[in-house]
Amino acid sequence: MNLRLAAGAVALMLAGGAAAQTGGLTEPSTALQLTPQQRATIYRAVAGAQLRTPPPPDLPVTVGAQIPPATELYALPDTVTAEAPSAKFYRYTVAQNRVVIVDPTNLKVVDVIRP
Repeated sequence: MNLRLAAGAVALMLAGGAAAQTGGLTEPSTALQLTPQQRATIYRAVAGAQLRTPPPPDLPVTVGAQIPPATELYALPDTVTAEAPSAKFYRYTVAQNRVVIVDPTNLKVVDVIRP
């Protein structure tokens, strides 16, 4: 009985440790905090990019809005994520002359960068 309890405790610790190790490395944080300089860098880097599939014309461009699952999202360039590492796991599209930063795990807009 004690052996099963000990084995269960070890399994639980291992599972908890694995979740803790991957939580910050594979998912975006809940809030993206960018400086004005980082925002300007992102806008300059991607605002004029030719998108393979433009977003729908009625794409919501407000923070907290849910975007349609069919919207193609793009990874930010390495030059941007080198300067703004917190943006690494987010994706973007460009709509209405704005860079729309999206959390790809829930398809919610987390930031909108205007010119």
